[in-house]
Amino acid sequence: MRVTPCQAALAGAIGLNLLLLYCMWRGPGGGAAPSCRPPRGAPGVTVLLRDFEDFENDLVGTARSFASLPVPVLVTAETAPYPPVPLPAGVNLLLLRPVAERPPPLAHPELHVRTRHVALVPDGTRAVPGLLERMRDALESDGGDTRVVAAPVGSTPLRCLELRLERREWTARYGAATPGVCRAVEGAAVLLLRTRDLFALPFPLARPVPTALFVQAALRGWGLRVIPAAFPTARRPPVSPHGRWKSENLAESRRRRLMSDLGIKREVLADGRERWYGCGKETARCFGTVHDRTPQYLHEGRWTPPCCLRALRETARHVTAALETAGVRYWLEGGSLLGAVRLGDIIPWDYDVDLGIYREDVGKCRWLAAVAERGEPVEDAEGFLWEKAAEGDFYRVHYSRSNRLHVDLWPFYPRGGVMTKATWLGHRQDVEFPESFLRPRVPLPFAGFTAMAPNNARAFLELKFGPGAIENPEYPNPGVKRLGQD
Repeated sequence: MRVTPCQAALAGAIGLNLLLLYCMWRGPGGGAAPSCRPPRGAPGVTVLLRDFEDFENDLVGTARSFASLPVPVLVTAETAPYPPVPLPAGVNLLLLRPVAERPPPLAHPELHVRTRHVALVPDGTRAVPGLLERMRDALESDGGDTRVVAAPVGSTPLRCLELRLERREWTARYGAATPGVCRAVEGAAVLLLRTRDLFALPFPLARPVPTALFVQAALRGWGLRVIPAAFPTARRPPVSPHGRWKSENLAESRRRRLMSDLGIKREVLADGRERWYGCGKETARCFGTVHDRTPQYLHEGRWTPPCCLRALRETARHVTAALETAGVRYWLEGGSLLGAVRLGDIIPWDYDVDLGIYREDVGKCRWLAAVAERGEPVEDAEGFLWEKAAEGDFYRVHYSRSNRLHVDLWPFYPRGGVMTKATWLGHRQDVEFPESFLRPRVPLPFAGFTAMAPNNARAFLELKFGPGAIENPEYPNPGVKRLGQD
């Protein structure tokens, strides 16, 4: 009997449906056949070579050493190494940069890494038979939260570190590890983990590899176990001065890109040194225009980036010093006074500093006088930008022309014993107050220096914010976002 195309198509559709029904029947508890569910991964360890430089590397030697074990070896890079590297037989190349005509390279990592475990190996490492398996066994035998095993490369033992991620403050803080707790290591290391854990991370192969892995692991509460057995390192000729310069610059740019991806703007190292990745004098601030007195970072459950707080502190110190030198009477106002009384610092979610000044003293300060006379912004010798605010009769001092973090200067004048001003913005704390609060003004610690403040700060603040303002912190606009909603 002749089979028509229509009959053939119908038979194919029936066969496909029967196959799907079979897979569903053999599903949970049914011991699914390999064709019905993806494999869990074959036993063994795949070596990934990721941290290397195109211009000076030991890629061939490292790949050959581990391929001889034998284990699968995969060189991963954004683009093919250039100058081209003659990789040993059996060593494959995984290119990470997406190309328009091909699927995303990490959309299906199981196509590239078929083993249950993966080892991230630094360039210049030499293999030791059985050591990867010992690391794998240590991972699988260790209970609790251990997800990563580290082994040193070279003769220097690894130093175990604590790593605490303060997401709300945009900060990664390293310190000496307490017994039984290890979140990061200091020193060159081979890092082994389950393949499914690595590729479940949002940035599985970001560079520098150890930092990227430690931070993402710490965010998830993963533990790290260190074993003392070490991998040897290859003898390599000294790096040329030009090569060292290129490596250092590339390492810095990669670290900055990684910290941007991870949402970290400040690292506090175990020795107390700090690395900063946010805004500065030559860049824009870290957040855009503020709407409804609620910066975007508050909606994201975060507080003012530490680089922005640092810029505000520097600007406040600079402005108050200039005012004091000129004999301008000023005082901490609004939320800045609230932060000084509560914390001795800027409120950690605030985005500007407020100072009140006597209007009659404006002409004493050369920068304010120049702004008033010219009607345009004036940059001082240290790069701070003084200007008349567009919103009304007050002044603003920016951290720089590029970075618009600022101090607002509000000119008040006495009228019948009450301090008042020409511009009111409708904030709850924007009210008149008795001049007696300023007679005398008193010093108060604020943001790392001593500023002048009203003489009865509690009464002043409760007049402006209501009773209990000091003891009951709240975001600037609770109608949009409340402190307890994070």
